[in-house]
Amino acid sequence: MSGGVDSAVAAALLVAEGHDVIGITMNLWPAWVPQTGEAAGCCGIGAMDDARAAAHVLGIRHYALNLRTEFEREVIGYFTAEYARGRTPNPCIACNKAIKFSLLLHRVLGLGMDALATGHYARVTRRKDGRYRLLRAADHQKDQSYVLSGLTQEQLARLRLPVGGCTKADVRSLARRFGLGVADKPDSQEICFVPGGDYSTVVERFEPQALRPGPIRDLRGRLLGEHRGLARYTVGQRRRLGLDGGDAWYVVRIDPAHNAVVVGRRDDLACPELVATELNWIAVAALDGARRVTVRVRHASADVPAVITPAGEGRVLVRFEELPRAAAPGQAIVFYEGDSVLGGGVIEEVRLSGLEAQAAG
Repeated sequence: MSGGVDSAVAAALLVAEGHDVIGITMNLWPAWVPQTGEAAGCCGIGAMDDARAAAHVLGIRHYALNLRTEFEREVIGYFTAEYARGRTPNPCIACNKAIKFSLLLHRVLGLGMDALATGHYARVTRRKDGRYRLLRAADHQKDQSYVLSGLTQEQLARLRLPVGGCTKADVRSLARRFGLGVADKPDSQEICFVPGGDYSTVVERFEPQALRPGPIRDLRGRLLGEHRGLARYTVGQRRRLGLDGGDAWYVVRIDPAHNAVVVGRRDDLACPELVATELNWIAVAALDGARRVTVRVRHASADVPAVITPAGEGRVLVRFEELPRAAAPGQAIVFYEGDSVLGGGVIEEVRLSGLEAQAAG
């Protein structure tokens, strides 16, 4: 129970179905982040109080579980190290894989419980052959299957997603019906451990070298200006570059080897193909040949059609039929067949074409 409306309603629905339910809130808040005010998000003291109050209304036991050390190592450490490498991390996926559905699930099973339920918007079903499938939520606008794409068959078998068939409006209506005080609580929009949304302050704490100034160059190698540290930039960014031409410039590539930011025009962001690694297959045991799918390269981006092909050494080649923009190394990539998640991985290499390929060569 994160202290938000989704997990509170998930608990309420399970109680209404007659299950023996306990509420667990993870204490993940780093000691060096303010616990009150605008910086306090889904893991702060206020969230803990909201979760405890919801559990009281539902008549269930509530526990706080201290995973701060593990969270700092597995999620914040990963997050800052990726930015230092010039990559774009996804901390929610890292948290789901290393904390929520690994450490937390292990503790839950250790308590003798049968399953772990969350307020994620997605659905899990089981096929006749026994394989579990991860499906998009009924409400595609709230769908969170992208951030759950790293889950294994063993984890999916123990996962319950009670609100996956609901719309957000349904969830808020149910919260009022159950008498939950979080019915109108706003959704958390920021990374939970980043005060005020400025992630460079977190990077500076763990990887200060990632904020060294360096050159901004165009695709022909011409020096255009100076950046304020690689960790302040990501592929696709067009604001706060400080370059003549304003919004006409976009970050096309981060070059940590030369501590450089490479910029181009909007069309230079188009990605014809890429290579993904760290693959996790859900609907199938493995990819055994070329397959036509739709692909999401960022959580908030639209699906685009593509053909995926095994590329050896645990990698897959993705050739796009409609070119997405701003695919970035380090970001998660998820493959869909309709509403079903075929699998997912991490973008390792964005293949270049045209002027950008010439510049890279």
